[in-house]
Amino acid sequence: MASNPARKYSGLPGNTPATDAVAIVINTPLDDTARAIYVGVGGDVSLVTAGGSTVIFKSVPSGTILPVSTTNVTTANTSATNLVALY
Repeated sequence: MASNPARKYSGLPGNTPATDAVAIVINTPLDDTARAIYVGVGGDVSLVTAGGSTVIFKSVPSGTILPVSTTNVTTANTSATNLVALY
């Protein structure tokens, strides 16, 4: 049987599990750069990337892990809730 590369993807950059997780308080800078964000209740997520860009992820489904390094989730344009920073 052929290998399925999608099975190897853990959802986090670097393909390794998170070692810590913290609930995100929207519009409050994170203490450290998160490796990814878990979206508990779907919607739009506006965040500041580790590189300093602000981007909006539209219509993110509940239960999604966004594999993007971020320093802050902003209030403007964020409708998703129960967000968790993964480190």
